[in-house]
Amino acid sequence: MRRLHIGRRTVLVAALVALSLVFIGITLASSRWLRAARIDLTADHLYTLTSGTQHIIDDLHRPLKLTLYFSEHATRDLPQLRSYEQRVREMLQEMVARSRGRIRLAVIDPVPYSDDEASAEGGGLTPINGGSNGERVFFGLVGSTLPGSEGEGEERSLSIPFFDPARETFLEYDVAKLLYELDQPSKSHIGLISSLPLAGNPAIGQAPWAVVQQLEQLFEVRTLDADTLTRVGDDIKVLLLVHPKRLSDSAVYALDQYVLRGGHLVVFVDPDAELDTTPYVDSNGVTDDHNSDLPRLFAAWGVTFDTRSVVLDRSRALQIELAGSNLNHPAMLGLGPQELNHNDVVTASLQRINVSTAGSFDLAPNAQTRLLPLIQSSAEAEKVPAQRVLEAASDPTTLLQGYQPDNQHYVIAARLRGTFASAFPQRAGTPGHLAQSKPDSEVVLVADTDLLSDRLWVETQSFLGQPMLSVFANNGDFVTNLADNLSGSSALLSIRGRSASQRPFTRVRALQAAADQKFLLKKQELERELAETRQRLDELQPGKGGRSSTAGAQQKSEIEQFQQRRLAINKELRDVQHQLNAEIDALGLRLKVINIVLVPALVTLIGLLYGWRRVRQSRSRR
Repeated sequence: MRRLHIGRRTVLVAALVALSLVFIGITLASSRWLRAARIDLTADHLYTLTSGTQHIIDDLHRPLKLTLYFSEHATRDLPQLRSYEQRVREMLQEMVARSRGRIRLAVIDPVPYSDDEASAEGGGLTPINGGSNGERVFFGLVGSTLPGSEGEGEERSLSIPFFDPARETFLEYDVAKLLYELDQPSKSHIGLISSLPLAGNPAIGQAPWAVVQQLEQLFEVRTLDADTLTRVGDDIKVLLLVHPKRLSDSAVYALDQYVLRGGHLVVFVDPDAELDTTPYVDSNGVTDDHNSDLPRLFAAWGVTFDTRSVVLDRSRALQIELAGSNLNHPAMLGLGPQELNHNDVVTASLQRINVSTAGSFDLAPNAQTRLLPLIQSSAEAEKVPAQRVLEAASDPTTLLQGYQPDNQHYVIAARLRGTFASAFPQRAGTPGHLAQSKPDSEVVLVADTDLLSDRLWVETQSFLGQPMLSVFANNGDFVTNLADNLSGSSALLSIRGRSASQRPFTRVRALQAAADQKFLLKKQELERELAETRQRLDELQPGKGGRSSTAGAQQKSEIEQFQQRRLAINKELRDVQHQLNAEIDALGLRLKVINIVLVPALVTLIGLLYGWRRVRQSRSRR
């Protein structure tokens, strides 16, 4: 029989052809059947949906359509925004893949003067200026329910007006919240219990406070009577308890069990509620200090609240007008970004919240819960007796006498999170009684009721005979955000802020910071010398003090010295800047060498060594 000799080259070519065909087949198969399969290799799993978002998507009752509007042409010179759009689009695609057809995604470029641009504006999107050739930039999401949905309720449409890169850490929360709200057939129910006239009095023409008007635009607000309260209904998604005073045991027990059942309670208490119109001493001789507390529940939850202490903060004092004079009131505080928790979705976008005669919360030594601050004072704050603040009503500046900062950030508003025990253990035998809540339950505490009043955040102006609200602080947004956040499902509440996809070059920033510090010192030195030299030149000006010709020569010498020194310092400034650039360039060069040369060379070397070893093994077998 004749042997068939096949050359090694022929075998290699055949193997390469076979591998190519296998690769093409796997690629086509994966694109057809494994389209949704992805692997998230990022450090913080940026592209992996949290369990809360997965739960919301899995429980959707209605088919939804998401339309992402992004001005592709107008952003060609905005690389940061284009990079963030890719991040948003990939997250939306991940949600679509998870939904198994319940969510549909469309991406539209709303070019100027097109029907798409009109639909973007009609959907509630807010364009920004600054695009290429002055074009407006749209970058937002419109979500809508589709006809033939299983859930009840009419078709709805909601939007995220603009994806702000500054809110990237809350991107998943914002989109998941939009999905959740679209899936709900009606407005959420918000309960309100208050001893202050928040809801107004229609009988005498008293309008509701602005914060209630704002809530009524977004929610179904129900006012509950504390005197007859025995149970809070499960349909109440959020219960606002404002200035609780002398609540009956039945009412407190109703609140206790509402929280343990998973209800969301927001408590507003105050050491001095300035809008409380109750007489300090009534006709029966009963005194009322205008403070409020929830002692039984606070004790069960491990919270301490002193109804006799007010937080002063001279560094955040609001300016008021009193008796024709403008003065700073250390008990009325304007709290800005430094005092607001920008890692929490409720306060992340707020800029200013005004409070007045506020108290503070702390944890008891044996507390099993956690206090997560939303609003705090600055470290310049001091706690003083509430009575002293009352006595200083005619002259608040006396509160600054003997002022001693406590060097402590007092917690004015916070989330209280943990496992809550019932404040009524003696009712363990009562049918339906709950002894404790589920783990990681939550209550929100606010140590001021005055922040709800119109005077601290909004002014009512008349426009064409109609009242118009002019906002100067974010108090209303704070309450609305709380209700909005808490009225969602427990899955929505479980979604926390994520890491940002943009990774800063920390080493480069450190080099820049160090060089900027050097540059600043040199600049300050130059400015000092310039000032001293100018002063000296002014003294040497002819005609001042009867200067002679000697003074002119002295002046000329001084000018020459100044010019030489100025040139020398300018050269030093350039050297510092050049050194900064050299260090950054060197760092960049090292990174390029590692990524472009060293790593490929290392891979090639490993491949060559492996091939050389295989050749040696092959020859040794012959």
